[in-house]
Amino acid sequence: MRARRRKDKTRGQGGSLPAELSRVNLNAAGVDVGSGSHFVAVPEGRCAQPVREFASFTADLYRMADCLEECGVETVAMESTGVYWIPLFGVLEERGFRVMLVDPRRIKNVPGRKTDVLDCQWLQQLHTYGLLSAAFRPEADIRRLRSYLRQRAMLVDYASQHVQHMQKALTQMNVKLQHVISDITGRTGMDIIEAIVGGQRDPRKLAELRDPRTKADEKTIALSLEGHWREEHIFELTQALELYRVYQSKIVQCDREIEAQMGRFADRSGGVPTGEQPRRNRVQGNAPRFDVRGHLYRMTGVDLTRINGVDAHTALKVVSEVGTDMTRWPTGKHFASWLGLSPNNRVTGGRVISSRTKPNASRAAKALRLAANALYRSDSALEPSCAGRRPSWAPQRPLLPQLTSWPESSTPYCALGRTTSMPGRSIMKTSTTKEPCGRQSEERHSWATNLSPHQIARLNPRIRPWK
Repeated sequence: MRARRRKDKTRGQGGSLPAELSRVNLNAAGVDVGSGSHFVAVPEGRCAQPVREFASFTADLYRMADCLEECGVETVAMESTGVYWIPLFGVLEERGFRVMLVDPRRIKNVPGRKTDVLDCQWLQQLHTYGLLSAAFRPEADIRRLRSYLRQRAMLVDYASQHVQHMQKALTQMNVKLQHVISDITGRTGMDIIEAIVGGQRDPRKLAELRDPRTKADEKTIALSLEGHWREEHIFELTQALELYRVYQSKIVQCDREIEAQMGRFADRSGGVPTGEQPRRNRVQGNAPRFDVRGHLYRMTGVDLTRINGVDAHTALKVVSEVGTDMTRWPTGKHFASWLGLSPNNRVTGGRVISSRTKPNASRAAKALRLAANALYRSDSALEPSCAGRRPSWAPQRPLLPQLTSWPESSTPYCALGRTTSMPGRSIMKTSTTKEPCGRQSEERHSWATNLSPHQIARLNPRIRPWK
């Protein structure tokens, strides 16, 4: 009896739903997406079967769109399951439906009631009452650019695997080329590897292929090229080199498509030139070889490379994922939350039990994290910029001088009898005597850091105060 009264109270007078649960989308449908078939739920009374199953073939997708039109459906909510939703989303969008892509974490059903039929009905019910929020999806031009960049990133990953295969083949022959030069895919490394594949075995002649800009001299390179040559390892090196060349040619083709797609965007620069490069950045080995900075400036109207830590390639990754219209997010906090960078505070009983960020596979967030990581130990992190602003609650840490020498009269106690480092610069010092250096004067402390021993211990707890 009490349960019936409580139920009537929630429904309101006359058995109608309260205003808080009013139906917002009367012509809503829900689709549970799968690899082999899709389950569709429409409002009751629209057809004889409110829940139907359609195969995932293209003809069945168009048949599903026809059935939704016959039922008077205007908006469709579907779950973002893998990549199976992409063809269905395109077909329904072409037929004029307002399609809403939903994050699976926001539509969890009641525990113990997990079937495909119940999932599509649950989607349809939530969408009818307006309880779902659509996931972000950029415009068509940005999606096309994003597809090219993701394909390019995949080719770069595959090419890097074959670089590891070349290093493995060289190591099996005891060729230490990767230990004397920083990158075997540079001019010196590739010339030497191609000569080895071509049949050259003389270390001195191979070392003569050294580029003048290489730090290692010819003698060191020649010593590293004295290997135990085996026919099977040469075969592995040959195939790895050929596959690496193939992927590099495919990357060049992707760069052409990316440059052509960026040229199709409207010019927002207003005819104002980009100006000089704000700083000289070393071009990354896997960065596109065309003028990315100029195209981005024409697309967005601003020079994104002026942000500390952001180069042209990083800015291109972010733009290809989020687009050029930042009004999709009301504030910067909304944008940070969408990237998964905001803490997910879980509070119970007035106590925070967890503040970890939610799992997010956003490529834009990954690119911005790498840009922020580059600023962690740079001087620009102390400047009042958006990327490197120091929080108001963070204490102002005094800058420590750069130590360049260790005079015998000023050697601190912590450097005697062990290998240690000084704050401000990683300088290793190993003592040559086992006797203590005695009491240090204030002048010697001032020479080292201009700080007292207790201040140094407070800045770096791993360094014990001097005695």
